[in-house]
Amino acid sequence: MTPRPESSGPRPQGTAGEKIPEQPTAAQKKSAAKKTAVPKQAAAKKGTAAAKKAAARKTAAPAKTTTKKAVAKKAVAKKAAAETPVEGTAAKKATARKATTTKAATGRTSATKAAAAKATTTKAAASKATTTKAAASKASTTKAAAKASATKAAAAKTTAAKAAASKATTTKAAASKATTTKAAAGKATTTKAAATKAAGKASAAKAVAEKSSVVSGGKKAGAKKGVAKKAPAGKATVVEGAPVQAVPPEMEIAVSPAVDAGDRERLLSGTHHDPHSVLGAHPVPGGIAFRAFRPYALSVTVVAGEVRAELHADGEGFFSGLLPLREVPEYRLLVQYEGTLLDTEDAYRFLPTLGDLDLHLIGEGRHEELWTALGAHPMTHQGVTGTRFAVWAPNARGVRVAGTFNFWDGTGHAMRSLGSSGVWELFLPDVGEGELYKFEITRSDGSKTMRADPMARRTEVPPATSSVITSSRYEWGDAEWLARRAEAPAHEAPFSVYEIHLPSWRPGLTYRQLAEQLPGYVKNLGFTHVELMPVAEHPFGGSWGYQVTGFYAPTARLGTPDDFRYLVDKLHQAGIGVIMDWVPAHFPRDDWALAEFDGRPLYEHADPLRAAHPDWGTLEFDFGRNEVRNFLVANAVYWCEEFHIDGLRVDAVASMLYLDYSREPGQWTPNEHGGRENLDAVAFLQEMNATVYRRVPGVVTVAEESTAWDGVTRATHHKGPSGFGGLGFGLKWNMGWMHDSLQYMSHEPVHRKYHHHEMTFSMVYAYSENYVLPISHDEVVHGKGSLVSKMPGDWWQQRAGVRSYLGYMWAHPGKQLLFMGQEFAQGAEWSEAHGPDWWLLDPGYGAEADHRGVRDLVRDLNTVYRATPALWRLDTDPAGFEWIAGDAADDNVLAFLRLDPEGNPLLAVSNFAPVVRPDYRLGVPEDVPAWHEAVNTDAARYGGSDVTNPDPVKPEAQPWHGRPASIRLTLPPLATVWLRPA
Repeated sequence: MTPRPESSGPRPQGTAGEKIPEQPTAAQKKSAAKKTAVPKQAAAKKGTAAAKKAAARKTAAPAKTTTKKAVAKKAVAKKAAAETPVEGTAAKKATARKATTTKAATGRTSATKAAAAKATTTKAAASKATTTKAAASKASTTKAAAKASATKAAAAKTTAAKAAASKATTTKAAASKATTTKAAAGKATTTKAAATKAAGKASAAKAVAEKSSVVSGGKKAGAKKGVAKKAPAGKATVVEGAPVQAVPPEMEIAVSPAVDAGDRERLLSGTHHDPHSVLGAHPVPGGIAFRAFRPYALSVTVVAGEVRAELHADGEGFFSGLLPLREVPEYRLLVQYEGTLLDTEDAYRFLPTLGDLDLHLIGEGRHEELWTALGAHPMTHQGVTGTRFAVWAPNARGVRVAGTFNFWDGTGHAMRSLGSSGVWELFLPDVGEGELYKFEITRSDGSKTMRADPMARRTEVPPATSSVITSSRYEWGDAEWLARRAEAPAHEAPFSVYEIHLPSWRPGLTYRQLAEQLPGYVKNLGFTHVELMPVAEHPFGGSWGYQVTGFYAPTARLGTPDDFRYLVDKLHQAGIGVIMDWVPAHFPRDDWALAEFDGRPLYEHADPLRAAHPDWGTLEFDFGRNEVRNFLVANAVYWCEEFHIDGLRVDAVASMLYLDYSREPGQWTPNEHGGRENLDAVAFLQEMNATVYRRVPGVVTVAEESTAWDGVTRATHHKGPSGFGGLGFGLKWNMGWMHDSLQYMSHEPVHRKYHHHEMTFSMVYAYSENYVLPISHDEVVHGKGSLVSKMPGDWWQQRAGVRSYLGYMWAHPGKQLLFMGQEFAQGAEWSEAHGPDWWLLDPGYGAEADHRGVRDLVRDLNTVYRATPALWRLDTDPAGFEWIAGDAADDNVLAFLRLDPEGNPLLAVSNFAPVVRPDYRLGVPEDVPAWHEAVNTDAARYGGSDVTNPDPVKPEAQPWHGRPASIRLTLPPLATVWLRPA
């Protein structure tokens, strides 16, 4: 961070609480003299001298009357003028009478009402001749009060000054200069900035200030009268003004009081909650106050049309000035740095970019498009292009934005707090796409932390951690895919998934390069979907994406967000759906990310026992907090809507559902009913699923849930035996099937008969949920070995075991998922560092045919699967499955029928013994005249022994397995055979 110099300019002559009186300059006297109704300047000057003497007498006299009486005394202006032996009185008296008569006829609001309603604004202070009107209206009641002649003289001077300053702009500026300036933090500082020649101006301003009581803490403006001194040397000079403002060409403005000491300190320390109320342009008595906070700047100049005024340097990067304008103009700032002149908009002149509806929805946790409200968004606001920054940090004392656009020094870019929402916001003009940024947050204890944007939609390439301003211009070409993806729900459609880890599938390829290779490869193998291991940004590649820090940003390792959109688009155009692993269960503890984001537990649970994940050293989300739940629900919608993702596979659901997950007694607290269920997580998952399915038709959510939780894929409004509504997922990984079946296949064939139940038990609960049968990345890492290496026997038996297992898996009720590399029987475990062993498919490799044969089998399994509704149409309906032989443990044989809604069957037979079984009799339906092989995993083209049934097999009238007919087959060793009606 660039060190800030101790001061970028001299400190002001006085603080906001001190008086900074000013004496009229020669130019101001000349301007006022030009506009007076007195024909002789000499007379006016003498009148000024006399008025000053009267003012002095008034000051010396004790204040015996109240403020209201002092105001009322102005009504006897004629009498006071007669009593004052001043040369030129006659001319001034005549002018005063004329002004009084004119103003009384105008019917304007009384000075008392104007001062009470808006004492601190320029309109109240510059209400032209309303004081005269008030004097005229009260003349009949105050004539008898003849005491305090000094007060009368002051009133006379007020009227005379008003008459002399007959032009509205000059009078307004004079009155405003004399009254208390709100920009000085409301302290009772009376300035005598001379905007007119009339010497009675200060008394008139004092009278207005006394009536208005424009002070902070109840102090009356004008209660103290400072000694006139020369205006500061650094005051701005206004060149010829724009016609709409009617600024006198020769008018010079005095320097406005410096920023209040308290505001100055808060801005410097980064703890100001509303910098826009101090900085920028603000109407004050006397005109418009301009204040800028530009650390390291040498000078700041306001440019409004043809008006050009250099602000006074108040020290420590603060600049201020007062321009005699009626309203805040459109303006720019010229900021002079050493060697650089910056022409820019003032960030503190803009209204908030977030509306009440956004803030209300955020507070309720119902903003389903949260990414459009928070984060960094290039936009045009009030006709100016720039970037809107918004972040939720309710515990922060202050938030500033830092980035490449301010050399990572956020001192001059403080954000404002938007009420009780906890949201901080700032629109920075002239900041656009590609800039890096972070939020500098001041914690409750005053310490600071620099944080990446939780809502960042693009990040730096890890290990760098900054967020990047971005917007999408991608034009999609997948309308046809989106139109038909909702034709059938996932559990009633073919659903065969190829799971991949994008960074290692073909190491070194970008999203766009992958888009040229991946769709063709997957389509050739016949898979219906790809499942991408987490693509959301994560700092540690070894986590495979499961420890996310950038929930709204695709990892920058492979390209930009639009590059990722391009990959999804190309997959869709190839007819392939895209499922993405999504990780809402936990997040890492990196001190630049979500952990204690604003100095206190925010995204994580406040209870340390609930917050800490015991297995992974991470933190669990606080699912019971509205804003946190909103953050995650909106994130699920974001990926589906912004990136056209077709499904979300939700990671580690079991760890979310149970309060005692991986915790010992005493390490967890029961829920309100005394149970172990995490009710907040249940409500979150139900809301997430309901919202996604409602907003994005055709998508599917998949739960990785490893327990027997009831109703994972049941509708949220249908309650089960446990009393809970369903979680609302579309599909659930069948972790029990995966564990049991792999355990069975790992046994030597001679022992498998003792474990036959491991292959049949899955059918006991197969229809309790909508299942996916996963052979995922988790099964081929961390010493578990690849799929082929799990098989016993020699190399031939291992490959045969994999082929028979895949055939059984594709025929079993449920959808299929296969991790990359297993489709060609890779022998080594997967490593994210180098990915699949593609060299095994090199024609120059001696065993290439063995691996190519397994891949060819996967292709044929998918081809037949997609063309056979019996294998997928009734996956979740018991009517779609019938056992033929589920008890042939001694033979290591399993046989069953799969049926479609019309009753069309497919017969699947698996022989998990390494021996041929000729004439093996199986009972079959009697209404099928003949059967023929659709798939035989022992075929020579797959690397098998080519024991097949080449001719159609006709049933015999011999009952078997409880059926009226039967067939005799030759069962190949370690193989699965599919037969369809001929």
